[in-house]
Amino acid sequence: MAKELNENSGFQVSIKTLMGIGAAMATVISMWFMLQADIAKAMESPVAPPPDVSRMEFDMKDKNIRLSIENTEKAVEELKINLRRMEDKIDKLR
Repeated sequence: MAKELNENSGFQVSIKTLMGIGAAMATVISMWFMLQADIAKAMESPVAPPPDVSRMEFDMKDKNIRLSIENTEKAVEELKINLRRMEDKIDKLR
């Protein structure tokens, strides 16, 4: 049996149900404002934030690069010495 709804119809809602509806509405509203704040913050920040490089990391990379350069210089010096020896041997053979 279907009941007709009119201006004289009534229904009952418990206080527990009203409190649940209120809590759900408060949650949705607070999530909306938090989302709006996050969107505003994201729009203000650059597209890609610059990476944070600590002083220790910078010093370690700098030390590594300097060590690589020194090793390369040593290797070049050794090659120069070997080249001179070969040139001397070639000169002796002539």
